[in-house]
Amino acid sequence: MKVAATKTNAARVLDGLGIRYELRAYEVDLDDLSAPTVAAKIGMPVEQVFKTLLTEGPSGEHCFAVIPGDAELDLKKLAKVAGVKKLEMASLKQVEPLTGYVRGGVTVLAAKKTFPAYVDETMELFDEVSVSAGLRGLQLILAPADYLRATGAVVADLCKAVA
Repeated sequence: MKVAATKTNAARVLDGLGIRYELRAYEVDLDDLSAPTVAAKIGMPVEQVFKTLLTEGPSGEHCFAVIPGDAELDLKKLAKVAGVKKLEMASLKQVEPLTGYVRGGVTVLAAKKTFPAYVDETMELFDEVSVSAGLRGLQLILAPADYLRATGAVVADLCKAVA
């Protein structure tokens, strides 16, 4: 199913900040929501397509990690940057109630609850990046500096080293 390029709450946040972006729709395959697949469908390199992950600490605190589509989150690095002892991935059943978004459509922008956000430092290497627009089948293409301004995210090294 292909999603029409309609305005999402995430896009409205960017509009309100006067940030330029492009909405890019793609055909959704519910059996494959992976970043490499999304990247191929929207015609961008996978390292420029950033996925948004929700993590949880031992005391129930949450934060977002935004990392390249071809990378793996290093939970220890994220915990250190976030100033907590330990973090793990939030359970899938928590994602929608906490963010308002379903798996494959999670974004920091206009999330139901505001959590600290951390972005992998590689985002700043590109002229433009892609993040979910808050809906499966719809991506936002924008400049990294604009994404960082809109989200207030902290830039840090968040990914596991490639062997």
